Amino acid sequence: MNTTLKTALKIIGGLVAVIVVILFVLRYNTKAHSPQGTARFESDELKLEVFYNRPYKKDREIFGTLVPYNEVWRTGANEATTFELNKDIMVDGSLLKAGKYTLWTIPGKESWKVIFNSKMYPWGIDLEKKAYRDPEYDALVIETAVNKIENNVEQFTIFFEEINDLIFLFLSWDHTSVSLPIKEAEGLEVTK
Repeated sequence: MNTTLKTALKIIGGLVAVIVVILFVLRYNTKAHSPQGTARFESDELKLEVFYNRPYKKDREIFGTLVPYNEVWRTGANEATTFELNKDIMVDGSLLKAGKYTLWTIPGKESWKVIFNSKMYPWGIDLEKKAYRDPEYDALVIETAVNKIENNVEQFTIFFEEINDLIFLFLSWDHTSVSLPIKEAEGLEVTK
């Protein structure tokens, strides 16, 4: 191998190493401000899991400002939020097939649209800071009312809660909460 080629390979190797370190530092810093979280629900054979990143309020005006109204939000920070289920379910009366989805929302003052999208994306937003979501892959869109809550939720939180014979998926941040009722589809009559 000639000297010029060896030098070029060393330079390329050095640049790759520098880029890897920079990407690692950037990823670590974003995760420090919006750490990963997982919400899980398990009952009998049903397993539900949401993977998301949890930004903090930090004295900011959240909905309508940091998260604009009537625009698609990645429902957290960093990567697109995912929702995985091992069995078919009914979400507010509509069928959602077993599988893995990205979870997007369109917050509004009075109601939110919660979107289950069948495509996986490399990140939650593109270089122009717009949500990666492609509406062509929307498997289910549900509109649900906003609930104002008295206590401030400092860190964006997704959780499940079983109430009577329903499972509720809650999304809460600041003084805002939305929820979706979920029920196993097995044994229920499903209309298409």
